[in-house]
Amino acid sequence: MKYYDFIDKAPKIGSVVVIEGTERALAELALDVALDRLLPPDMRDLNLERFPAAEWSDAGRVREAVQAMPFLADRRVVVVTDAQSLKAQPRRDLLDVAQNVPDGNTLVILDLLSPRSQRPQPLASQLGRSAMRVDTTANEEARTRFVRETLERLGASAEPRVIAELARSESDLAAVRNDLEKLALGGKKITYKDLQAESLAIEDPKAYLFASALVEGKLPEAFGIAHEFFSSDPRGAAIPLLSALATECGLIWELARPGGELPARARWRERALRPLAARIGERRARAAYERAVRGVEAVVTGSAGSDPEDHRTLVERIAAELSGLARR
Repeated sequence: MKYYDFIDKAPKIGSVVVIEGTERALAELALDVALDRLLPPDMRDLNLERFPAAEWSDAGRVREAVQAMPFLADRRVVVVTDAQSLKAQPRRDLLDVAQNVPDGNTLVILDLLSPRSQRPQPLASQLGRSAMRVDTTANEEARTRFVRETLERLGASAEPRVIAELARSESDLAAVRNDLEKLALGGKKITYKDLQAESLAIEDPKAYLFASALVEGKLPEAFGIAHEFFSSDPRGAAIPLLSALATECGLIWELARPGGELPARARWRERALRPLAARIGERRARAAYERAVRGVEAVVTGSAGSDPEDHRTLVERIAAELSGLARR
């Protein structure tokens, strides 16, 4: 079933759930909803186990967890994330585990592949009717609803044209969510002009060069580009520089995650960013992304000060903090 059918119809969850499709943002939401329906929060410490694919050694631990009895709860839940990144034999082992889940327990697998994938073949298609399938592939209608729900969660609003543009874009929904989080910082209605400014800030060649130089550890070069920005536009320099940095770190963060893939609009940068992601790692990439976003927030809300020199100081401080990202 499609993601929003799973959300709206709340079907009964059996022994195996496979969350598939290519929208990680929806997959993570689907997992949260499944856990809420399966286990009360106070039962999770003793009855929930997670196995990231990056930590997979053999299927034995997962099999044992699936077969274990619940403790003071109706069921035990085991979650395997990013199964799409497992090699052939571990995928076969996981399939075997999924075919032998005892009644009362539930195995949830995140296998972020298109349901039509041929290599590898989706686990859900091999499990057939024994698994509940939640497909996170999103059409324009689903993307529109996601945008509206994200705006509601952020306490923000947007012009209809903004919503329509984001619903039709090729960006994955995680990138759309990140853009909305940045645009909503001002606490006002997001206009199409705001969206265009955000896109220009991300794609500005100089801002991109600043972000690229910084994450590669080329601090003097990054400082030089920032100086040019502030010299030409003292009041408007900080936002495009920090937005580009947040975008760059967000892309690296995605690649550093197990099974992470760049959105379609950024896949041409795979060759340059993949080695950086391997050196930086998921934890540090996420921290860098969040630091850049907090910088944007500080400028937008005024907590960084109103003087252009305050903004310059903030950009230079963040640049200095993140200059060592690419070092092991």
